[in-house]
Amino acid sequence: MVNTDKAMELRHFRCVLAVAHSLHFARAAAELGISPPALTKQVQETESLLGTRLFQRSKRAVALTAAGELFVIEATRALAQLAQAQEVARRAGRGELGRLEIGYVASAAYSGVLQDQFARFRASHPGIHIGAREYAMDTLPGLLDQGRVDLAFVRPPLHLPDGLDSVILLRDRFVLAVQADSPLVRLHVIGPAALAQQAFIVPEQELGTLEASRRGGFAAQVVSRPGSLLAVLTEVSLGVGCAIVPHSVMASVQLPGVCFRELEGPQISSEIAVAFRRHEQAPAARAFIAQLRAAALA
Repeated sequence: MVNTDKAMELRHFRCVLAVAHSLHFARAAAELGISPPALTKQVQETESLLGTRLFQRSKRAVALTAAGELFVIEATRALAQLAQAQEVARRAGRGELGRLEIGYVASAAYSGVLQDQFARFRASHPGIHIGAREYAMDTLPGLLDQGRVDLAFVRPPLHLPDGLDSVILLRDRFVLAVQADSPLVRLHVIGPAALAQQAFIVPEQELGTLEASRRGGFAAQVVSRPGSLLAVLTEVSLGVGCAIVPHSVMASVQLPGVCFRELEGPQISSEIAVAFRRHEQAPAARAFIAQLRAAALA
């Protein structure tokens, strides 16, 4: 009869398996570090819980019953699964397993910063799955704060809610993107004042546009804010206007009808940074943040 008052525990599995492997109670007891009577009690308790005999015993031999043979197969699998679960939990706790969701702006990919950091992290943490998706830059701080992404590759300046922090990974500069038919193309370096009468297509990070117009002493005539840098360059190619964009775009994206020119005077600085939660608890995210801090520019 099955004993329903008690639940089977791991000690029952281990005791039965020890006897099954040696088919000798005294040797199995020595292996487990308990007395033979204590082992006998554990096996009898297991059989009572199951309502069936697992061993045939005589003075000269111990043998598994048919039920015992099947139980040993499943008990071995169960203990192996338990060991695997324990190892997975330990590795996850060390930041070796898990999942990360990364948000980024396109210019982080154009610059190669995104790819470089991904490659480094995957090499050192192959067990962590990384998902990546492009977002509008002004949405990323909120997504990070809400826990919908774990890290955000952005272009400062960008307001971050309390509890978020960031590190700078690349210093860049702004250049001018202009349609190939524009008279400005004849100039190799363009002074900000020469842009006073131009129509501007403004990317997500408008710092370059604002600084160029400040230096030129004019208010930029903004005709479009299409969002992504590819959309910005497409409108430039169509003659909608010019745009102040990161140099990394000039180095990696070529569209028909678009030319790039350097801006005269001191460089208008641009940066790529990664934002994250200051008191991150997830081991996988903390491991990536540690890598980013080590790579950060002083």
